[in-house]
Amino acid sequence: MDWSFALLLQEATSPLGGLGMFVPLLLIFVVFYFFIIRPQQKREKKRKAMIEAIRKGDRVITAGGIHGKVHQVEEGGTSVLLDVDGGIKLRVEKQSLASVKE
Repeated sequence: MDWSFALLLQEATSPLGGLGMFVPLLLIFVVFYFFIIRPQQKREKKRKAMIEAIRKGDRVITAGGIHGKVHQVEEGGTSVLLDVDGGIKLRVEKQSLASVKE
């Protein structure tokens, strides 16, 4: 018996038919979604909520590692004014804030 014919016969008699070769690909996508995409979406949603909740007086850390206290939040704007040290003020974008210290 020719091997190629035997392979065709085996595929034709498999319970899943031609769909069987897509099952591993589908499983890889499901694992990718639940372990990578979904947690990233949760983190991003939490980060956006943190940025929207920033108020005057909050102590924050920027992505660059600068620690400061929020002096002014622009209403409807995209930046905040940070009091860094001894009256030195920096204007930074809200998106550059990494965390809020409690």
